[in-house]
Amino acid sequence: MRHLLRALGQRNFRVYFIGQSASLVGTWMQQIALAWLVYRLTGSPFMLGLANFVGHIPILFLAPLGGLWADRFDRRRGMLVTQTLSLLQAAVLAGLTFAGLIEVWHLLLAAAFLGVVNAVDTPLRQSFLLELIESRDYLPNAIALNALMMNASRLIGPPIAGVVLALAGEAWCFTINALSYLAVMASLLAIRARSLPRAPHAAGWLHGLKEAARFAWDFLPSRNMLALVALVSFFANPYASLMPVFARDIFAGGADLLGLLVGASSVGAVTGVLYLAARRHLAGLEGMTPIAAGCAGIGLLIFSQSHWIGLSLAILPLIGFGIMVNTASANMILQSVVPDHLRGRLVSFHVVAFLGVAPLGHFASGWVAEQFGARVALAIGGIVCLLGAAWSQAHLHRLRAALEPLYARHK
Repeated sequence: MRHLLRALGQRNFRVYFIGQSASLVGTWMQQIALAWLVYRLTGSPFMLGLANFVGHIPILFLAPLGGLWADRFDRRRGMLVTQTLSLLQAAVLAGLTFAGLIEVWHLLLAAAFLGVVNAVDTPLRQSFLLELIESRDYLPNAIALNALMMNASRLIGPPIAGVVLALAGEAWCFTINALSYLAVMASLLAIRARSLPRAPHAAGWLHGLKEAARFAWDFLPSRNMLALVALVSFFANPYASLMPVFARDIFAGGADLLGLLVGASSVGAVTGVLYLAARRHLAGLEGMTPIAAGCAGIGLLIFSQSHWIGLSLAILPLIGFGIMVNTASANMILQSVVPDHLRGRLVSFHVVAFLGVAPLGHFASGWVAEQFGARVALAIGGIVCLLGAAWSQAHLHRLRAALEPLYARHK
């Protein structure tokens, strides 16, 4: 256990971990409440997909700018700005909902605004981890624990949201989320982060983005792993946006069942990141990326055809495990081997592959679900994930040959 949580022995990371954990529980409560409110107001799977689309599409275009900011400016100050804007967004949603004035366009606009904020905030947070630890030996464990924090909050937040939705309504979920941002802002103010040297950046922002894009394409590990992360994100991640359809229309449940369905997948995601956190070495981790993609594909196929709620709840953890281990493994490997002066931008490309591509998948799966049913949409995603896993496995020997000397260099 001590080895599993070794990065928490670092004071700065521990303070950050506590503040972020509280905030992320609130974030998941808001996401569930927003999805439930959209579906309650419209009854449309397409609108669910659209809400996810507008909430994440800014990441596809703006995250690289967030990565450039992370490489050139103070990350903590930037995060204080983004967290303040996120708090204001949640507070406005709460006020409109309490007043009974909330409409679908309000929800779509709020989701889009938060997407713009997250496009800058996510690369800042991901690349900030190295500043919170005394030695880069702790970095893979810190990345894994950061993923654990995100998925544990997903395990905790949706069931709480289901209860709050049933007892008090969506407005209270938005209010709790607004208050939760105070915890992360307090943690950022309490951190005494070490200052890392930064490369000069006389060149313009466009040159900085081109420099990182050229490296990401020429470097085989980033090219292959980011491609698989993007494929899994496009075809597997949209299952989450269709959960209200399964909860209400297929299994004839309510908000409490929605919370259980979303939370069930987090059991697998948490299991996956615990496995990653417990690893002592990066060597061999690249072999988990195709295995994880295959798990997501198999899980989606079984879930899409299940007519028994018990089987569905049992298989959802496999989907969560596959998606999270695939993306977290790639993040751990890339952050450990890329040059420090490119870290923020390479992290932003990973954010684009995981979170930026997802809205396109949400939009596409929402359309397919509207036309042919939610089961068909998830089955298609499962088949493509299995094909991607087979492709990745076929190229694994080249990936290992490129990574082995880099692992040795960073021991």
